[in-house]
Amino acid sequence: MKILFMGTPDFAVETLRALVQSKHEVIGVVTQPDKPKGRSGKMQYSPVKEAALEYGILVYQPQRVRDEAFLFELRQICPDVIVVVAFGQILSKEILDTPKYGCLNVHASLLPKLRGAAPIQWSVIQGDKESGVTIQQMDEGLDTGDILLAEKYTLAEKETGGSLFEKLAELGGPMILKVLDAAEEGSLKPVPQNDAEHTYAKMLTKETGKIDFSKSAAEIERLVRGLNPWPSAYCYLEDKMLKIWEADVLTETANTDNMETGAVTEVGKSYFTVKTGDGLLKVLSVQLEGKKRMETGAFLRGYALQEGTVLKNEK
Repeated sequence: MKILFMGTPDFAVETLRALVQSKHEVIGVVTQPDKPKGRSGKMQYSPVKEAALEYGILVYQPQRVRDEAFLFELRQICPDVIVVVAFGQILSKEILDTPKYGCLNVHASLLPKLRGAAPIQWSVIQGDKESGVTIQQMDEGLDTGDILLAEKYTLAEKETGGSLFEKLAELGGPMILKVLDAAEEGSLKPVPQNDAEHTYAKMLTKETGKIDFSKSAAEIERLVRGLNPWPSAYCYLEDKMLKIWEADVLTETANTDNMETGAVTEVGKSYFTVKTGDGLLKVLSVQLEGKKRMETGAFLRGYALQEGTVLKNEK
């Protein structure tokens, strides 16, 4: 098949590589426009663009794929199928209908659960026992198309957003190749989604990582893992942002009844504990504003944290 690939972040690269190394022909890659990075303002390529250039594939970067200029290009390219992985723009009906086999999307959840922008992180945050990847036949809705193939992955006890990202990225490539083979053979069996069972994974922002210590220690610990490595979970210690990178949950709350939530209840050699709405959060790895990430023991050797200090969610 002649494939047009649409994708932008790291997650999409593994699927692109699988397609390039297959019997199929990737005739072009569509990715988001370059963006300025950091203080220097130097333009940065998307990970998918970098991979496409590595393979010598023609790259398209329209501001909007709905614009007539890109639609004209698409009609000239005339792909058999469009494969979409975390592209970042909504496709019009004209684009969906252009290829012979339509548009196939590699989505990082078990649809209809966690439709939307950030299914990987929200799967960890909400405590899912399993996640997975779904290949769907795209329609005009948001991740509402018929399911063509789904594979499950059981989350590890200390799964992070980053580790789950890597595991699911590895699933996408082999799965899309199976679906393309079935499409050529005419053996696809699309399964409509049950809309009544859908949930939504809203986009992550920096604010998502703000820790509310009135929530349970278990909820906060999942937030810490789900937002590792980005955007990270954080609070404030004496007006400085304190990122929490690793933590455990303790159910014992003896002698903390008179303390407010967010208060440091114990300072050990390699950890400190914080009172939450339910249980204690045992903090094992942190990063104070302006400093590097470090184990809590190293942090405590350089910072005289006192029991009773209250961690806030605002400066």
